[in-house]
Amino acid sequence: MTIKKQEEKTYKCFDCGKLVKSDYVKKRVRCPYCGSKILFKERSVATTVKAR
Repeated sequence: MTIKKQEEKTYKCFDCGKLVKSDYVKKRVRCPYCGSKILFKERSVATTVKAR
């Protein structure tokens, strides 16, 4: 049995690099720190492991 940890969804500002919570993005599509309109979701890095 595996238990998944629920992660809070965040966006990253393209200009200043700070993280913005998804709750804020639902209200306004601007970075609260620098005012940039470019926010993106970071991709997780997948690791492939070969079995012997």
